[in-house]
Amino acid sequence: MKRPMAVFLAIVALAGPVRAEDKAELKDNRTKFSYAIGLNMGSQLKRQKIDPDIDLILKGIKDGIAGHPQFTDQEIREVFTTFQAEHQKQMAEQNKQAGDKFLAENKSREGVKTLEVALSDGKKSEMQYKILADGKGESPKSNDVVTVNYRGTLIDGTEFDSSYKRNQPYTTPANHVVRGWTEALQQMKPGAKWQLFIPPELAYGERGFSRQIGPNETLIFEVELASFTSPPKSTNAPPAAATPAQPVTSDIIKVPSKEELEKGAKIEVIKASDLEKYQKEQKEKQQQTGKKEDKK
Repeated sequence: MKRPMAVFLAIVALAGPVRAEDKAELKDNRTKFSYAIGLNMGSQLKRQKIDPDIDLILKGIKDGIAGHPQFTDQEIREVFTTFQAEHQKQMAEQNKQAGDKFLAENKSREGVKTLEVALSDGKKSEMQYKILADGKGESPKSNDVVTVNYRGTLIDGTEFDSSYKRNQPYTTPANHVVRGWTEALQQMKPGAKWQLFIPPELAYGERGFSRQIGPNETLIFEVELASFTSPPKSTNAPPAAATPAQPVTSDIIKVPSKEELEKGAKIEVIKASDLEKYQKEQKEKQQQTGKKEDKK
């Protein structure tokens, strides 16, 4: 029961706002730590738009401390799993509706253009963009490596990421990011800065990403293409030339086979200077032997 109890204790901060006079009671590490846990969990629940029953949270805490839980550990896990699945589905529907409404209104705003994108299932989606600054030169291809600066927000303006704040541009293959980015980058030129309005099917979809991007979130990015490089072209190198035979500089001793020795053949010493002549003679003998065999 330790882990579920930690969750219940963390949520106790939601019981009500802390008044100025309550702060005086946060006088030691124990009270400060307890409040910090609750504040952290409460903030997370608020971001996830979860509205818990405060009275039952407090009852759960008391039952846990008293050692009289109404749920087993397994039942607690099942309750959490069921609730999270239902909450995820509900948030996905709400975010999709809010995103569709935003895009419908945004489409008619000055300077906003649309880009149609074919999906893997044969359907089509549409993203929006606004050119904030033009660039020059060629546009990157999907497998090129791009260097960009960017800022990402939800449609309510909540910022979830920014390379500007890190003071470090982001370098990545153009096809290793969300689909909306990949499509836009192939239209941009170095120096260009675009504002992208990306529907969930071209972003993180129904699963969302981390705690900051929920399911079916429509995302807004400001993307500035600094530069790009193309991957090195693969070259089929010609096969290595055969190593030329090294000239023979020493004499060769030719040892006959057992059958040849029985027929009177002897061990021969072939001088290096006579090797080419010897090889030619042997080749002619083999050819003559072959002709005799053919006549038979």
